[in-house]
Amino acid sequence: MRDSTNSITTILFDWDGTLADSAGLGLAAFQKTFAELGVALPLDVYEASYSPNWYATYEALGLPKDRWQRADELWMMHYGQQPADLIAGVAETLLELKQRGYRLGVVSSGSESRVCREIERSDLRDCFQVVICNEHIVNKKPHPEGLEIALRRIGSMNSEAAYVGDAPEDIEMGKQGQVLTVGVRSAYPSSARVLSAKPDLYLESLTELSQHFCQNHLA
Repeated sequence: MRDSTNSITTILFDWDGTLADSAGLGLAAFQKTFAELGVALPLDVYEASYSPNWYATYEALGLPKDRWQRADELWMMHYGQQPADLIAGVAETLLELKQRGYRLGVVSSGSESRVCREIERSDLRDCFQVVICNEHIVNKKPHPEGLEIALRRIGSMNSEAAYVGDAPEDIEMGKQGQVLTVGVRSAYPSSARVLSAKPDLYLESLTELSQHFCQNHLA
């Protein structure tokens, strides 16, 4: 387990739950989608199985594989155009980190159209040097493909990078990608299991990040 942030120059973030307060919107879209498909959505099963790899959630909920694509389409439709707000304090924290010279980026399981729309409508629109979404990868979290693509594009080595997320799969991806891992509490059900993945750092609030990443990397 790594315990020092002094060598970190690049911080990559999960989007949903970590930066964007989208848990309520996501659950409502799941409920409408499964109702339209005529499949039950027991809340306890959803909470126990929720994953950034939503196909694992579909499988746990008993949705036949041949209906997964339709479920994706319905979820996007029901989530709609309403953007998720940033979690309180996130904008101020990331803008401060950027001002200190950290290179910032997003590695998300979400769709590019939705995530980029939400970023563009937020105070973080000019904050990120790279945004990697579901369409850019073949292998879903916890596979480190998305993280590896982001590091190549941003020009950083894994030894100088950290990944911040609210789910066990985020931490597992970071470990497989050999970066510093930071777990954060969120409103998503998977967040209750993030400590079990043993992140290098754990935060009750993302606003605590600026206390740990306080180096000035400006030339």
